[in-house]
Amino acid sequence: MSQKIYNTSYILLLIYLILGIYLSLNTGISHDEHHEQLNWDVNLKAIKIFFETGDYPNLLEYRDRYHGIGFNFLSQPFQYLIKNFTLNYLDVNDYGILLISKHVVIFILFFISGLFFFKICLIFFNDKKFALISLFLFLLYPYFFGHSLINPKDIPFLSFWLISTYILFKIIKKLYKEEIVPLKYIFFLAISISFLISIRIVGLLILLQFLILIVTFIEITNKNFFSLLKKNINKLLIFMFALIFFTYLLNPIFWHDPTEVVNSLKWMSKYQQDVSTLTLGEYMKALNLPASYYFIWLFFKLPILIILGFLIFPLIEKKFSKNLNKILSYSLIFTCLGILFIFILLDVAIYNEIRHLMFLVPLIFIVSLNNLYMWSKRFFYFSGVLVIIFFIIENISINPYQYTWMNSFSKFYKINKNFEVDYWGISNKDLYSSIIKHSTKHNFNKNNCVYGDLYSNVFMENQNFKCLKMYSELDAAKERPYYVMQNHRNLKRSDPKDCTLISTENYKYSFNSQLIKVGSAWYCN
Repeated sequence: MSQKIYNTSYILLLIYLILGIYLSLNTGISHDEHHEQLNWDVNLKAIKIFFETGDYPNLLEYRDRYHGIGFNFLSQPFQYLIKNFTLNYLDVNDYGILLISKHVVIFILFFISGLFFFKICLIFFNDKKFALISLFLFLLYPYFFGHSLINPKDIPFLSFWLISTYILFKIIKKLYKEEIVPLKYIFFLAISISFLISIRIVGLLILLQFLILIVTFIEITNKNFFSLLKKNINKLLIFMFALIFFTYLLNPIFWHDPTEVVNSLKWMSKYQQDVSTLTLGEYMKALNLPASYYFIWLFFKLPILIILGFLIFPLIEKKFSKNLNKILSYSLIFTCLGILFIFILLDVAIYNEIRHLMFLVPLIFIVSLNNLYMWSKRFFYFSGVLVIIFFIIENISINPYQYTWMNSFSKFYKINKNFEVDYWGISNKDLYSSIIKHSTKHNFNKNNCVYGDLYSNVFMENQNFKCLKMYSELDAAKERPYYVMQNHRNLKRSDPKDCTLISTENYKYSFNSQLIKVGSAWYCN
């Protein structure tokens, strides 16, 4: 690969980074961001109390005490730093600036995880052209890109899973070449996995991937397990000690009783968020999901090229010329299938399509792209570049709703009636802007009410609106005029009565005529 192409890639990555940061600052505020900030505030207060008294009753009584805060340890200092730079740029209140500043940290971490994705691809094939095309497919995949601008939980979790996977692969590569595994790999792995677990307790499943990787390595290389264990027992013990220490350190809820890890697993696997997710026209409850839920969403969310790459595995299995490639591919396939099986078997509560399984998608990408490359390099390069161009067009077409992206199979259905749309509710920013413009034009009395979502004060407090209420309070509204902002799951309710529509938030997929509605604003006189 010529140095000129490589240098061009550096420039494109820099443009991507700058553009992503800009877009992350100019999007709406997602549905979960208040809860994530509240989790941090409660835990931070508990940490202070714990060091003063040795106890933290406020945390023990908190409903969401098992929600991990690991990413906040990294993001909060940067949030306050970024907040000072964006204070005059963002026309929102101080709390809104704090939340939106976190978007930048989320996006930068996602970008960093992409570099690790690139490095993983190089382990498979020492081909920078293959790795670069794979990297841009990963970074431009609308579903990932959209979430990387707003999602404070799933993107950090995905990122640390990828980083941990890269370190695991580096360790296996050392073992495969019968080289000494550097101690720094052990510490980096322990720290990365600790952050993973501290974001979500389900991060413990990375240990299953570790186990599958070791078993696959032994099976394919015919290594003696006990001999391998004897040579590396000291490093394994150091890893376990470091993992336990950092996991304990990054999870304040464990400080009073380390066995809380078991309670955390039980609580989060059956988290009492019994919402329904519209899935192929059927409302499926989070606490009672059919097995089909996972496969329906994976079928409609994964790019068709990735689905094809995964399905052709039987055709290229005999082409594995390198045992290392075979070890890594097999381990990823069994990891994805194993975790899916565990989720189905234990009837784990998940919702909002596959956001809780997002961390598996990069692993599926790696396997699929590897398969396509082995099947036909020419096809991989041609189709890869075409899909990258398509992703760019799609991102422009549906911005800022990329996180709702679905592949072309979905376009055979009426998307609004068959699938969840705008489940993070970021249409609030533009809808509130339309209300502000309308109120100025029509001299609206700002003592009258605006009915919307949790973040109405973020966007409207600086505009001196005095009465801001939740959409659920609309039925009790008595005094007109008022405004209504309808988005998120309120879209499923009937439109407000005797009101005038002043704006809608819609988008269209490329090469498709369906208008997908994600929100609306109303004036009720």
